[in-house]
Amino acid sequence: MSVHVKYFASLRERLGREEDLIELQGAVTVRDVWDRVADMPWPSNMLAAVNFDYVDPSAPVADGDEVAFFPPVTGG
Repeated sequence: MSVHVKYFASLRERLGREEDLIELQGAVTVRDVWDRVADMPWPSNMLAAVNFDYVDPSAPVADGDEVAFFPPVTGG
């Protein structure tokens, strides 16, 4: 299956790229996608979305999905 992965803000800077198109097989979760594309552990409080909906790292990913990763957001 093919998955489009996007990185935002400081994650994009840390990984050195804006997006990837990856091929995966079998049952895949958002966490599996992160483990495949990043050489670092899951950052605490990182947000993830599948097809524009925020999801838990255990959420399933299907062929053609877009998975996006966002660093923790702070503000005041």
